[in-house]
Amino acid sequence: MKTTLPQDISDFAAVAAKRFDRLGGPQAAVRAETDDSVRDAARAALGELGAFELDVRSGPDDLLATAVLCQTAGAHALPYPLVEELLAIEGARLALINPEAPRIDHGDLPGDWTAADLDGNRYRPQLGSRTGAKLGPFLVPASLGGPDGTVPAADVNLHLVLGSWRILGAMQQSLRVVTDHVQARIQFGKPLADFQAVRFAVADAAVAVRGLHELAKYTICRPESAPPQVHSADALVLRFKATDTARQVLRTSHQLLGALGFCDESDVSVLDRHTQPLIRHPLGAEALGLRLISDVRDGSLETLFSEPVAEPA
Repeated sequence: MKTTLPQDISDFAAVAAKRFDRLGGPQAAVRAETDDSVRDAARAALGELGAFELDVRSGPDDLLATAVLCQTAGAHALPYPLVEELLAIEGARLALINPEAPRIDHGDLPGDWTAADLDGNRYRPQLGSRTGAKLGPFLVPASLGGPDGTVPAADVNLHLVLGSWRILGAMQQSLRVVTDHVQARIQFGKPLADFQAVRFAVADAAVAVRGLHELAKYTICRPESAPPQVHSADALVLRFKATDTARQVLRTSHQLLGALGFCDESDVSVLDRHTQPLIRHPLGAEALGLRLISDVRDGSLETLFSEPVAEPA
């Protein structure tokens, strides 16, 4: 199976990376916490890239371009709700929420919002003020009434998948930072990378990130002809894998960076803090895993290496 992305898609990702570098990379997200003009600049950068001309619902080319754009945005901790805006419904950004603890990332930005849970129930959220929490500086608490309709399952699935691509980009960048660190940091007269335990830890993280990347490509390229329940199971599996990989990679990164990993002078700290809303919302890894149990039972859960699991007679 050929898993290399088309050249034009790779070129688009490279152009996006250069534009986000000019914005300031992950350190721009730190400035955005106290300066709203940085988020305006992030939206302007997306506009220059033609992001808002992409129609993620129309076909595979725009969807794949959107996926690598989300990946690049994740690697740069771009302080803007890209997925939510690209999946807007009637001009209102679409946010996925947990009705038991509703939070919306960047919910303080001007404009209308629509919220949906993973079952597709739609809500009209009443948004509060930013809490300034370290783990998710732009999270805004929301209050919900009862559901007032539904959101298409395809939109919920796309939201989960594109958010997973953003997590992927953040983890790839975190791995690059920690790899550079262990190669450059001298301890007991030799680079950290020369210690076997460090090599094993970095190798395990690298395998996890590579696996997530392959699964993300597999999921985004799933044929349209697949049944809707399979697409939903695919999206949940990818998000589960993304959140679980993020937990492993960030733990390894912080361990190997030591105290530096918890200072915003290190991009790993910024990537961690600004990716937490995607890792924890609408559900964390454990809750996502529990939702997948029914997909295993009804046979809609597939993997890269197996056929659907049939219900026992």
